[in-house]
Amino acid sequence: MALYAASGVLLVILAYIIVVYNAFIKWRNSVGEAFATMDVYLKKRFDLIPNLVEVVKGYARHESSVLESVVSIRSSSYDKMSPDDKIEANERLAAGISKLFALVENYPDLKASQSFLNLSAQLSRIEDEIAQSRKYYNAIVKNMNTLVEMFPGNIIAGIFGFKCSKMFEARTEEKDNVKVKL
Repeated sequence: MALYAASGVLLVILAYIIVVYNAFIKWRNSVGEAFATMDVYLKKRFDLIPNLVEVVKGYARHESSVLESVVSIRSSSYDKMSPDDKIEANERLAAGISKLFALVENYPDLKASQSFLNLSAQLSRIEDEIAQSRKYYNAIVKNMNTLVEMFPGNIIAGIFGFKCSKMFEARTEEKDNVKVKL
């Protein structure tokens, strides 16, 4: 009788481990899918920046430090970056874009340029898409991280090597309101 009880307890524990392990797999895959969705929009923004910089260069040749900082962020190969590197590069790129638009304020002809207006509208749409995908990504990461950190899931996470994922957070300078008048 004790053998049956011990077997029953072991089966329940094994079943629990299997269920929690599968939950980790589900959330890890969801984090990957959410990042891939957001990555599409980040890549669009990454690819739009050289065009925007070129248009601004034509009007603001002596403002090279701002332009060079944005170009240097953009110069790395996006496809070869890790997810954490992509998040970091896009956070720096967002700060650079803010500086770029602040610079544009000094050039009324540039603000009226059709090329600049078109690129600005595209960038605005992409930024909205990034904001929405960030929300989705962070919600999925929160669920995964909660599972990794809560007891007894944290024990199973430790055994099988599941780790918390990085949230996509705005930097302090991104939280400041940038006034852009087009």
